[in-house]
Amino acid sequence: MTDVAHVISLKTASAPREDFAALVADIRARRGEFIGQQHVSQDIIERLRRAGIYRAMVARMFGGDEKSPAEFCRMIEQISEADGSAGWVASFGAAATYLAALPEPTLRKLYANGPDVVFAGGLFPLQPAKRVADGFVVNGTWKFGSGCMGASLIGVGISVEGDQSGGLPRVAVMPAEKVEIRKNWDVIGLEGTGSHDLVVRDVIVPEEWTLIRGGGASVDADIYRYPSLGLAAQVLAVVGLGVARGALNELIEMAGGRVSITGAPKLADRGYVQVAVAKAEASLRAARAFFYDATEEVWDIVRKGDKPSVETTTVLRLAASHAAKTGADVTRMATELTGTTSIYQGHPLARALTDSFVVAQHAFLNEGTMQSAGRVLLGLPSVPGFP
Repeated sequence: MTDVAHVISLKTASAPREDFAALVADIRARRGEFIGQQHVSQDIIERLRRAGIYRAMVARMFGGDEKSPAEFCRMIEQISEADGSAGWVASFGAAATYLAALPEPTLRKLYANGPDVVFAGGLFPLQPAKRVADGFVVNGTWKFGSGCMGASLIGVGISVEGDQSGGLPRVAVMPAEKVEIRKNWDVIGLEGTGSHDLVVRDVIVPEEWTLIRGGGASVDADIYRYPSLGLAAQVLAVVGLGVARGALNELIEMAGGRVSITGAPKLADRGYVQVAVAKAEASLRAARAFFYDATEEVWDIVRKGDKPSVETTTVLRLAASHAAKTGADVTRMATELTGTTSIYQGHPLARALTDSFVVAQHAFLNEGTMQSAGRVLLGLPSVPGFP
């Protein structure tokens, strides 16, 4: 068996800050590269680190920037406007908020070399782990390890007989080199996220390197009291908003361009296109306003030292699901208006269409989350794990 009773060696040394605008421009130029290789290139991951993505949600006590959720989401939104896959991978910088459930001594080891820890994980399906004197023996295969190709630290979901976790999953955290990445990410959207299977064989993970996903933080900071599951949904949903904005911008740029091969007027001169673009702009801006309004409301509550109510957190989750769905709807509309132009492999709108579809399909954001929100709004008991 492989023992992880450790000092984990991570590439977290500080480096000069990256120019964020230049990074986003480079991501836009290289998005085809990410799709071709099925993961975001390592040099881009390093530049995301230097841009502060992975320290953004780390508490100041560990050298992090402790940005607000809205500030972080705006960064992810900008990256996603350039490329959905890069935005999706960058969004896992928010994992610092649930890594905070690790014991404080473990967190100090985790951030000993700096706060820029690149984390990835696969939570489901939960795999049974055997408790031993040194911790837990972890074995199994996990799906959807987004960003695993560039991570230095990986977490996997385990179940332990008799675990007092309140029904929440336990996550075993280990160095990436202890995990085999089974490259099988073959999908129609977000191809560049490298969301491959994760395979672990007989790795002993000390209990102090495990956490309860959705459990309370072991140290106090405003960002760690923000609802971690709500934030996990938000940082994915905002990818859909960014992708939709990129799609609308692409449509607007195309609309004033060449005349159709059939001799029809340019898109910008067609009345139905003018109406559709206006409606799409209104829908996207409304969803975005709802999203950030709900975010700021909960953040204000947290900063006052109070705990958000179930109803308030439900609205936060609802705003995230609504943003994802609206992003997909707007992107589909933009694609439909361009006719056959956008049906070709590699066209920016074809890519945006499938990326936005995958965002809205996520378990944190799909139609089932709307039902869960509706239950709470109607005064019915919330379902486990929601909000």
